Amino acid sequence: MHNTPPKKPSFLSNLTTQILIAMLLGGVLGIIIHNTISDADALVFSNRIKILATVFIRLVQMIISPLVFTTLVVGIAKLGNVSAVGRIGGKALGWFFTASFISLLLGMFFVNILKPGTGLHLAHIDLSTASEVADKTKSISFENFIEHIVPKSIFEAMATNEILQIVVFSIFFGLAAASIGDYAKPVVSALDKTSHIILKMVNYVMNFAPIGVFGAIAGVFAVRDFQELALTYFKFFGSFLIGISSLWVLLIAVGYLFLKSRMTILLKRIVSPLIIAFGTTSSEAVFPKLTEELERFGIKDKIVSFMLPLGYSFNLDGSMMYMTFASIFIAQAYGIDLDLGTQMTMLLVLMLTSKGIAGVPRASLVVVAATCGMFDIPVEGIALILPIDHFCDMFRSATNVLGNALATSVVGKWEEGKHEEESILG
Repeated sequence: MHNTPPKKPSFLSNLTTQILIAMLLGGVLGIIIHNTISDADALVFSNRIKILATVFIRLVQMIISPLVFTTLVVGIAKLGNVSAVGRIGGKALGWFFTASFISLLLGMFFVNILKPGTGLHLAHIDLSTASEVADKTKSISFENFIEHIVPKSIFEAMATNEILQIVVFSIFFGLAAASIGDYAKPVVSALDKTSHIILKMVNYVMNFAPIGVFGAIAGVFAVRDFQELALTYFKFFGSFLIGISSLWVLLIAVGYLFLKSRMTILLKRIVSPLIIAFGTTSSEAVFPKLTEELERFGIKDKIVSFMLPLGYSFNLDGSMMYMTFASIFIAQAYGIDLDLGTQMTMLLVLMLTSKGIAGVPRASLVVVAATCGMFDIPVEGIALILPIDHFCDMFRSATNVLGNALATSVVGKWEEGKHEEESILG
């Protein structure tokens, strides 16, 4: 009896291809709707078609909390001791804060060199659109951030998908399980099996990704005049693209420095998560898929389950770059001159206030608005960037995914070397 070779997947059955086609179709449909019906009807259409994206993101959010909890607890329990957790956590935080600082610095550099805000006319800007974001800045402060880290209830944290709070609880739970030893093995084993079931759910949920991307893109283009956006915000968006492209070049170069030829394999692995994040403007939407792809890449599950949840709270490279860029852009637009010392202070403020906001809608804008308020820059200035923010968010979401995949892979490689060294010494 001969075994028949498995059929190769067709071009159209590839998830990445389906998502790209969905993006194209969504853009075409949105432009047609925008140019053929009234603005009021286009807005109704946009709100309805965006439900597709909302449903997809909610399906992903449905599995994030149990996935983070089960994989992180199992990962820490498998690490076996506090010193291993401390060692990996130290490397992770060292990488995250270095990457965040460089990303913020890069945004500051390009906005000062290219000066996209100088000479901008502030007429015809709808300042009322800024109120929704500005209202959220009241809760952004260093004290609130510290309080926010520690969950009052793990159930409340899971219900609201507060990743950082779930991480804190899971670390304590995992360390406690590791310290008990064999007595905790049944619980750890049950959580391990649960995590595999949830990862299987990921495959089912990802089948809805093209539909979600189609809805998101069609909804935006239906209410935005593409030509007007391109002309009005060419300088801002063009300057931002130069900055974010430079960050990509830097991240990929660092990847090749540490991972050598395996960086090419990693990039191929994360193409699908990158495109989903780009299309839905949500790095959170690819968390489960990214977990799966990094494990297939060869990073140990205990490293992936420890690094990724931390990365989603502390390592948002694209958002970091955008925050300094947007904050100083608004100052330029209002003719406010910020000296280098003030800009560096702003950078450090952003470094602290931006942590743990991954699950906040329009998180980058909220932090930008809060930072503007601290430095006497008109908070209403965020209305300048609101019309183009969705398109910027596509790029920064994809960049966040790249940064977290790279950080996890590099720390995973370092830990492989550490494990080999311990094996030889042992």
